[in-house]
Amino acid sequence: MWFVGVVCVVAWLGCANAAELNAPAAEVVSVRKIWDQGQHNAFTDLIRWHGRWWCAFREAVAHVGGDGAIRVLESVDGETWASAALVTEKDVDLRDPKFSLTPQDKLMINCAGSVYLGTRFIKGRQSRVLFSDDGRTWTVPKRVLAEGEWLWRVTWHEGVAYGAAYDNMPKTHGGPRPDEWPIAVYASQDGLAWERIAGLAVPGQPNETTLRFLPNGDMVAMVRREGGDKRGTIGVAAPPFREWTWSPSNYRFGGPNFLAAPDATWIAATRDHTREQPGSNAEVKTMIARLDPTGPLTSLVTLPSGGDCSYAGLAWYDGLLWVSYYSSHEGKSAIYLARVKVR
Repeated sequence: MWFVGVVCVVAWLGCANAAELNAPAAEVVSVRKIWDQGQHNAFTDLIRWHGRWWCAFREAVAHVGGDGAIRVLESVDGETWASAALVTEKDVDLRDPKFSLTPQDKLMINCAGSVYLGTRFIKGRQSRVLFSDDGRTWTVPKRVLAEGEWLWRVTWHEGVAYGAAYDNMPKTHGGPRPDEWPIAVYASQDGLAWERIAGLAVPGQPNETTLRFLPNGDMVAMVRREGGDKRGTIGVAAPPFREWTWSPSNYRFGGPNFLAAPDATWIAATRDHTREQPGSNAEVKTMIARLDPTGPLTSLVTLPSGGDCSYAGLAWYDGLLWVSYYSSHEGKSAIYLARVKVR
C-alpha cells in the first residue's frame, strides 16, 4: 500500500508539472471597455500615480485629421473611470499622448501637434509637452524641438528625460513624404529644453520609438519602420548613447511599447500584423510579447482586438500587467483596459 501511495503521489506531481509546463505563458484575466464617448478614441497610455490609475488618449473624428483632443481618465480601482481633463489647442490635432513622471513628481504628457485646418493634408507639426500637479489641471501645451520633429515617447532616467524624435513631414504642401525619415535621440533636464544626443542609423523610414534602460544603464530602443520589409528593429547603446548595435525583429511594429517584468525580462506590446490581409487591416490584432534585446519577439497572448487597434500603455501592479489600448473590433474605436497574468 505504501508503494501504491508513492506511485500515486509521483503520478500526481508529474501531472501537475505537465500541466504547469503546458500552461499558457500569459493569460488575459479581465478586459473592460472604459471609454467610447468620442467619435474616434485611440492612442493610449497608462500610469499609476498617487494611488490612482490615469489613462490618456486622443479623441477626434477619425484616425487621421481633424482637431484631436487629449482626454485624461482617472480611476481608483481600474473598474470605474471618470474624465479628469480634456486638453485642446485651437486648430491643432493633439495626438499620441504619452505619460511620464518628472523628478519633481509632476505628471508630464508629451504629444504631437499636427495642423490640418479642415483639409486632408498636413500643413505643419511640432511636438508638445504639458504638466500637471494633480492629473486634472494641465499647463498649456508648449512647443518643443523643431518644426516637423515628433518626440514620440519620453522616458526619465536618473533625473534626465530621453526620447527619440523623427521627421517624416512632406517637403511641399500636399506632397509625398520623403523616402527616408531622420531619427535622433534627445535629452532634457526639465522636459522643455532638449539637446540632440545622437542620430540613429536606422534605414527603412524609422518612426515611433520607445526608449527604456537596462539595469547596467544601457539604453534599449524599440523602433517601428515603415520602409523596406517594415519589420521593427531593436537597438542597444551604452552611455553616452552615441554608439548603437541594431538587431532586426521578427515582427512589424505598431505603437511599440515595452517595460521590464518583475523577473527582469522585457514585456512588449505592439500591433500584430501577421494576420493582415492585403489592402486591409481587418485582421490586425494587439499582441503582448516577450522581447529579447537581440531583436526577436515571442508572442504571449493576443488581446481582444481587431482592425484599427493597439497603442498600448503598460504598467505592472499587484502581480499583473495592466494594459490600456484601443480597438475597433466591436465596431466603434474605443478604449479598453486589460489585466494580464504573465508567467
